[in-house]
Amino acid sequence: MEHMNEVYRRRNRSTAYYVLSVILGTVALSYGSVPMYKMICQQTGWGGQPVRAHGADPNADISARLEPVTSAPRIRVTFSASVSDVLPWKFVPQQREVRVLPGETALAFYTATNTSDKDIIGVATYSVTPAQTAPYFSKIQCFCFEEQRLAAGETVDMPVFFYLDPDLLKDVNMRKVETVTLNYTFFKARYDDNGRFKGPPGV
Repeated sequence: MEHMNEVYRRRNRSTAYYVLSVILGTVALSYGSVPMYKMICQQTGWGGQPVRAHGADPNADISARLEPVTSAPRIRVTFSASVSDVLPWKFVPQQREVRVLPGETALAFYTATNTSDKDIIGVATYSVTPAQTAPYFSKIQCFCFEEQRLAAGETVDMPVFFYLDPDLLKDVNMRKVETVTLNYTFFKARYDDNGRFKGPPGV
């Protein structure tokens, strides 16, 4: 009987450790999901997400990639914007389009206005279409995934500094791509019970 009790105690301990591990793992994943999602998307272009200025190291010298390929045709980059139904902001691109060479930097602006009478924090997600363009759309500066606090009635300009990586010229899937669309969507920022930023809905 004593042997059986010891076996049950061991099983109970093992079960308790397993349950505790699952709970801790779930909590860690929930807190890490936003930066993890952001990192994966920026590095791979998954989900139509533009990559961070080509390469994983933000301190890497990208000057070698910023040589406009003058023999290539210019690519038309258009801009679009949308806002979540629960966020009382007006959010629009300042320009309809730009035309850039592969390897040429470009600067575009979006404008956001808080149309409510309260301060609100928003956060933007973004994507590019067609999807095969995402690995080559590299941002140097961007307001995506960062908290943006707008006071009641405040209007701010938000820059996007980017380039299309010259490697796209070697991709057969890019040969017929003449237009790329960059889209941003602003959501009301979410927070957990401890006031930690959790990101926009669905992220």
